[in-house]
Amino acid sequence: MRTINLKINRLQHIGIPVTDLKVSVAFYKRLGFADVMTAGFDYNGHRGKCIMMRLKDITIELYQLPEIELPEIRSRKNGHIDHIAFDVDDIEQTYAVLKNAGFDIREPAPVFLAFWKKGCRYFNILGPDGERLEFNQVL
Repeated sequence: MRTINLKINRLQHIGIPVTDLKVSVAFYKRLGFADVMTAGFDYNGHRGKCIMMRLKDITIELYQLPEIELPEIRSRKNGHIDHIAFDVDDIEQTYAVLKNAGFDIREPAPVFLAFWKKGCRYFNILGPDGERLEFNQVL
């Protein structure tokens, strides 16, 4: 299979369907994200709501479908995406800050992977709808 000649600059945003927009916005604000855009949208004849949250050059789209669609969203067992990875400079400090803030950290300590030239270390937290957020430091 041939690679196409497509210029991709960076991750533009990650869309996450949520069941309670207020709870999700508050969660991401605690991580330092700010609301940079709010809009409604039509979905199957009903109204939904979208909020774009941004931290530096990372944008997350949180969207809540109309109430009639939420039972399917609520029934998902593994979150709505596999994970979002955030690059950090100091994995130990990041781990300590999130642990002290009471976030649901999935690993007992940052994990080493033999990725990249010198490896990386990571850990995950869970968001309010089960989305897995990875914090990763390339060594």
